[in-house]
Amino acid sequence: MARHGAFELTVPVSAVDHLTGSAHAPVTVVEYGDFECPNCKQAQSALKLLLERFDGRARLAFRNFPLEDVHPHALAAAEAAECAGGQGKFWPMHDLLFANQAHLKSKDLHGYAERVGLDMARFTAEMDDHVYLQRVREDLESGVESGVRGTPTFFVNGRIEDVSFGLRALFDAVEAHLHPAPES
Repeated sequence: MARHGAFELTVPVSAVDHLTGSAHAPVTVVEYGDFECPNCKQAQSALKLLLERFDGRARLAFRNFPLEDVHPHALAAAEAAECAGGQGKFWPMHDLLFANQAHLKSKDLHGYAERVGLDMARFTAEMDDHVYLQRVREDLESGVESGVRGTPTFFVNGRIEDVSFGLRALFDAVEAHLHPAPES
């Protein structure tokens, strides 16, 4: 897992991930996030800017990492996002959940599902049956295996990126992958 003291992504990005940006982008940023985490919410505008700045050259994958001990609605929000993903509406639901982070109770989640145009009978049945709980748990496990301890945690082309001093580090890491320094 760890090489040279750096954590690596243990589960490679694949077609099952929720991806936005160019499919052929040379740089992939993976975010492990929690819909109830204030820092994850703050990161969203920077991530949108990153995708604009590196249009066609970077893409973003989102993986669930609900911190249930501190965020009581994070797991249900992750399941709701996955239900939306099952109907091809993951990113609109993702954006709505972060925009309405203080309101993630069951009735709120149903309202957002209606707003993004989901089949409500299917959404309700899938939420009631926890159809996507295993997928959320798999994201969580892959994060733990990769060294994720909190949210948001980012990986750039499979390597963990320290953003504790700000998201500028993410932009710098993408730039470094696009334009590697010549080896001396």
